[in-house]
Amino acid sequence: MIAGIGTSLPRLEDERLLTGRGCYSDDFTLPGQTHAIVVRSPHARVRIVSIDTEAARAMPGVLAVLTGADILADKLGPVPHIPAAMSPPDIRLDNSDGSPHKIVRPMILAIEEARFVGEAVAFVVAETLAIARDAGEALHVAYADLPAVVEGMAAARDTDNVAVDSRVGDPAATRAGFAQAAHVVRLETSIQRVTGVPMEPRAALGQYDATSGRYTLYAGGGALVRPKREIARIFGIKPDKVRVIAHDVGGNFGTRNFFYPEFALVCWASRKVGRPVKWTCERQEAFLSDYAGRDFRIESDLALDSEGNFLGLDATSLSNLGAYTASFVPLTKGTQLMTSLYDLPAAARARGVLTNTPCTTPYRSAGRPEAMFVIERLIDLAARAHGFDRVALRRRNLVKAMPHRNSFGVTYDSGDYEAAFDRVLELADWDGYPARLKQSRARALHRGIGLGGYVEAQSGAPNERAEVTVLPDGIVEIVIGTLSSGQGHATSFAQLASEWLGIPADKVRIDTSDTDRLTVGGGSHSGRSLRLAATTIHQASRGIIAKGLKLAAQSLEAAEADIEFADGRFSVKGTDRGIDLFALARQHGPLADSADVDSRVGSYPYGWHVCEVEVDAETGVVRIERYTTIDDVGRAVNPLILHGQTHGGIAQGAGQALSEICFYETETGQLLSGSFMDYALPRASDLPSFVTALSEVPSTNHPLGFRGGGEGGITPALGVIINAVVDALADFGVTHVEMPATPHRVWRAIQDARRR
Repeated sequence: MIAGIGTSLPRLEDERLLTGRGCYSDDFTLPGQTHAIVVRSPHARVRIVSIDTEAARAMPGVLAVLTGADILADKLGPVPHIPAAMSPPDIRLDNSDGSPHKIVRPMILAIEEARFVGEAVAFVVAETLAIARDAGEALHVAYADLPAVVEGMAAARDTDNVAVDSRVGDPAATRAGFAQAAHVVRLETSIQRVTGVPMEPRAALGQYDATSGRYTLYAGGGALVRPKREIARIFGIKPDKVRVIAHDVGGNFGTRNFFYPEFALVCWASRKVGRPVKWTCERQEAFLSDYAGRDFRIESDLALDSEGNFLGLDATSLSNLGAYTASFVPLTKGTQLMTSLYDLPAAARARGVLTNTPCTTPYRSAGRPEAMFVIERLIDLAARAHGFDRVALRRRNLVKAMPHRNSFGVTYDSGDYEAAFDRVLELADWDGYPARLKQSRARALHRGIGLGGYVEAQSGAPNERAEVTVLPDGIVEIVIGTLSSGQGHATSFAQLASEWLGIPADKVRIDTSDTDRLTVGGGSHSGRSLRLAATTIHQASRGIIAKGLKLAAQSLEAAEADIEFADGRFSVKGTDRGIDLFALARQHGPLADSADVDSRVGSYPYGWHVCEVEVDAETGVVRIERYTTIDDVGRAVNPLILHGQTHGGIAQGAGQALSEICFYETETGQLLSGSFMDYALPRASDLPSFVTALSEVPSTNHPLGFRGGGEGGITPALGVIINAVVDALADFGVTHVEMPATPHRVWRAIQDARRR
């Protein structure tokens, strides 16, 4: 069946995955493989005085105990994080005083100092996992305590902790707006740290071939080409001496897009012991060592005139980067989109500080949920404090003309924000809310409704390559470097080929698994996968058709000008004589073409959400009753997959808004929410059925009109849900509730308001 662009085709990969035929990182095994564990620091910041390995090395079955001393002996380099890596057209965050960024990179094992609870200090390899664990417990590490700091605000008091401090935007216009303002509203808020907790914990299997001097890593993540390059940099070797293989990835959400020390450790250890080395992360270990997300402190002010026109937005954002400078991306992305869908001048100070906690990196929609939370909460605060209608206030200040350049130099290329706004209000039955409010009150429950919009800036690594081959056996193979972690690439990419080559989607095979076949691949992040894949697959498909026209002319004994292509078949115009793609490949051999893209323009999806909640004032329990969205993706390749992506994003947003938090004890830096008993993920029973809709205003920045649609579900959700919670509590005089809005926090807000 031809299932091209716009078809809600069920995912082709699901049967394989649901019947246990997936191949995840821990599923890889090799003959003679050994097993490894990581010994991690139990302290937030310590000097490593000594590591006594004698007892562990002497245990039967122990093959190696590797420490920082071995790192120095083998002259390995640091993990090559590039925190300020810029994906055009994102803005730069340069230090305002002209100084360089403070870049602190980790080694794959701590050498002199461990900087957070969970940092790797030793790597133990043994014949079995049980032996490795016993040897790890036999290892004696002597530590000396050093002063530690876990909170961003506390860290910012010492300038030595500041990695970046930048001022951007249009300060002159912003000051002028505040000078003539009739109203100014202020919000000081914390966007708490969360973690991605993908269903599949990390795992890695390394193999060193002494004959070729080549390393092979079996490990899933966001990409394959990037870890290949990064292992090469750590070892000081050429990239062609590293091969990376992965098949299925059980969730990512950004937390697996950056390089982890264990990827290099298993490869290095394999060279040391002469056998393959496997490491699999345990869930509690993942809580301690996975890269985390969010963790911002934001102070912001919104200026308005007497009629509700926005005159200026001024904000200071403080990002807790963790122990090392892995990424400034959340800080960059959030800052440059502070104004969201609204037309107003803005200025910002963006700071990133180092603490003694695990690194923060991009987590689904990196930085944008934080920014949307702030602007949408400010709008609701202004409406409540000064008597504006929430809907009218937003409508009055929407960007109306496109393209629109905001105060940070980001140009939104296209869109109809007001039409999408009208549509979501209709779908959510905004006008019917008073009746539902009355029903809730009849049950002694407090009902609230919240709304908010968003705009995304999707960019990412600019380079991508697709190699498309029509094989004689009736399969079209696409080799491309965007590893899926659940987004449905095997289906949506196949639909692209189905659209342009006129073949059934189930006759397309996507290969993203092996760097020996992938020479280019930016991975899956920043909404880049389908946008860049579509461009390359389209170009390569056109190349195949062009080659096919020449070959078909030979096979059909006709002039090339008389050959046309449609629905997977070459035909002589005006006749029934023809030959299909696969028959042509059987006659002449595989038909192949490739295409490369270097995309230096952004994509700007947008949309609106509406949420209704009920709050039990006696217990503080919040229940989401209705949730409605509209997301503009430019063109929808597979609406079914897009709706699923939205559902998942809403669930993640609800988790952060209502229950999730990585909570560290201030004095010791110990993670107190390091298990599923303490880290409260949302459950299916916590969520209603969603009403999700798509808008399709083609992007003028993309040759095929695509924007991207994987992150819109979460981007406005934090602000929209908290707006609904605060609306429900308005009768008590509550004006703000910090995330997560747990029952205790909501109940306490009610009690505090009652006492005022």
